[in-house]
Amino acid sequence: MSIHVKLDHLLLDRRLTLTELADRIGITIANVSILKTNKARAVRFSTLEALCRELDCQPGDLLEWRRDEPTGR
Repeated sequence: MSIHVKLDHLLLDRRLTLTELADRIGITIANVSILKTNKARAVRFSTLEALCRELDCQPGDLLEWRRDEPTGR
Protein backbone atom coordinates (compact mmCIF):
# COMPACT_ATOMS: atom_id res chain seq x y z
CA MET A 1 0.00 0.00 0.00
CA SER A 2 1.34 3.43 -0.93
CA ILE A 3 -0.51 5.59 1.62
CA HIS A 4 1.01 5.49 5.10
CA VAL A 5 -0.43 6.90 8.32
CA LYS A 6 2.14 8.79 10.38
CA LEU A 7 0.18 8.51 13.61
CA ASP A 8 3.06 7.18 15.69
CA HIS A 9 5.15 10.33 15.09
CA LEU A 10 2.28 12.65 15.97
CA LEU A 11 1.49 10.72 19.14
CA LEU A 12 5.10 11.03 20.27
CA ASP A 13 5.21 14.74 19.45
CA ARG A 14 1.95 15.37 21.33
CA ARG A 15 2.92 13.03 24.21
CA LEU A 16 -0.34 11.10 23.84
CA THR A 17 -0.92 7.39 24.23
CA LEU A 18 -2.99 5.30 21.88
CA THR A 19 -5.54 4.84 24.67
CA GLU A 20 -5.86 8.58 25.31
CA LEU A 21 -6.32 9.31 21.62
CA ALA A 22 -8.90 6.55 21.20
CA ASP A 23 -10.89 7.93 24.15
CA ARG A 24 -10.75 11.48 22.80
CA ILE A 25 -11.95 10.59 19.30
CA GLY A 26 -14.44 7.93 20.35
CA ILE A 27 -13.12 4.89 18.51
CA THR A 28 -11.70 1.65 19.85
CA ILE A 29 -8.04 1.22 20.68
CA ALA A 30 -7.99 -1.67 18.19
CA ASN A 31 -9.11 0.61 15.35
CA VAL A 32 -6.59 3.31 16.26
CA SER A 33 -3.92 0.61 16.38
CA ILE A 34 -4.90 -0.55 12.87
CA LEU A 35 -4.34 3.01 11.65
CA LYS A 36 -1.05 3.34 13.52
CA THR A 37 0.36 0.11 12.10
CA ASN A 38 -0.73 0.97 8.53
CA LYS A 39 -3.07 -1.99 8.28
CA ALA A 40 -6.15 0.13 7.52
CA ARG A 41 -7.66 -0.23 4.06
CA ALA A 42 -9.83 2.89 4.42
CA VAL A 43 -10.37 5.86 6.74
CA ARG A 44 -13.67 7.65 7.24
CA PHE A 45 -13.58 11.40 6.85
CA SER A 46 -15.21 11.72 10.28
CA THR A 47 -12.32 9.73 11.79
CA LEU A 48 -9.76 11.79 9.90
CA GLU A 49 -11.46 14.97 11.09
CA ALA A 50 -11.45 13.76 14.71
CA LEU A 51 -7.77 12.82 14.49
CA CYS A 52 -6.88 16.24 13.08
CA ARG A 53 -8.95 17.99 15.75
CA GLU A 54 -7.36 16.12 18.65
CA LEU A 55 -3.81 16.17 17.26
CA ASP A 56 -4.13 19.78 16.04
CA CYS A 57 -2.85 18.90 12.60
CA GLN A 58 -3.78 18.83 8.94
CA PRO A 59 -4.64 15.63 7.00
CA GLY A 60 -1.30 15.94 5.20
CA ASP A 61 0.45 15.71 8.56
CA LEU A 62 -1.17 12.29 9.10
CA LEU A 63 -1.01 10.79 5.63
CA GLU A 64 1.98 10.21 3.39
CA TRP A 65 2.18 8.74 -0.10
CA ARG A 66 5.16 6.51 -0.80
CA ARG A 67 6.21 5.02 -4.10
CA ASP A 68 5.88 1.24 -4.05
CA GLU A 69 9.15 -0.65 -3.96
CA PRO A 70 10.03 -2.51 -7.17
CA THR A 71 9.14 -6.20 -6.97
CA GLY A 72 12.37 -7.29 -8.69
CA ARG A 73 10.80 -8.79 -11.79
